[in-house]
Amino acid sequence: MRHPARAGVAGGDLVSAQPRVATEAWPETYGDEAKPRMGFFTDTSVCIGCKACEVACKEWNQVPEDGLLFTGDSYDNTGRLGADTWRHVAFIEQDRPLRVGGEDGDGEPFRWLMSSDVCKHCTHSACLDVCPTGAIIRTELGTVVVQEDICNGCGYCVPACPFGVLDKREIEDDGRVWKCTLCYDRTREGMTPACAQACPTESIQYGPLDELRERAAARLGKVVEDGFAGARLYGEDPDDGVGGFGAFFLLLDEPEVYGLPPNPVDTTRDLPEMWRAAAVAAGALALGTVACLLGGRR
Repeated sequence: MRHPARAGVAGGDLVSAQPRVATEAWPETYGDEAKPRMGFFTDTSVCIGCKACEVACKEWNQVPEDGLLFTGDSYDNTGRLGADTWRHVAFIEQDRPLRVGGEDGDGEPFRWLMSSDVCKHCTHSACLDVCPTGAIIRTELGTVVVQEDICNGCGYCVPACPFGVLDKREIEDDGRVWKCTLCYDRTREGMTPACAQACPTESIQYGPLDELRERAAARLGKVVEDGFAGARLYGEDPDDGVGGFGAFFLLLDEPEVYGLPPNPVDTTRDLPEMWRAAAVAAGALALGTVACLLGGRR
């Protein structure tokens, strides 16, 4: 799937039209070939836990089977995202009402929270920054893709991801890193990703990122009005620690409940300052050493 980002001068109209979702490698490196940034909005309030997204993802992308053993952890048989699970539906049981007030609030105090997790396709992607081979690229759609024919399995990207999304495939000693591509082979042809195509409740929605953010804001207002007091958007803010997600969520509780970090940060964000501080310290040490040597000769 070799498709390196092109060098070039971006068209002024494209850059000015979409400043909120611009990334470090899109649209500038694609110039006139850049397309509107695409992404996912996952509305967990209508997820029914059917796992159709997991199955569709595996079938289309030929992802190896996993999750065949009962974990004993609720009805979740896959557990987490990984090299062989690019969409993961979480099942979270809570001893509390589904909504505040109304029939659900007066009934049995119990609810299921279900959420289909996926790679966030961050605006500021640490995995892309640390990849030494150029295997991880930003596509013309603004999505983040691992090119399996270039990945050498170094694994630098695995700890760099603040969400624990990337993982090395151990089956048949593969050793390379795999993750959601946002079905790049489909989306570059104008098709919908397999998971969103298969979702029966439209919990997973695909489209231009700016449009999805507007749609999500309206949906959040409706969900809160309906009594879901803990509802919130997660990852839609372009001013957060990773510059906003390319795949964001409407959650019904705190992110930690879903196993998500509350305040994710690009793990390479402070590297320039750290290198500057290291250079200053090294310079001071060198000067101190020279001064000691010169002083000892007197």
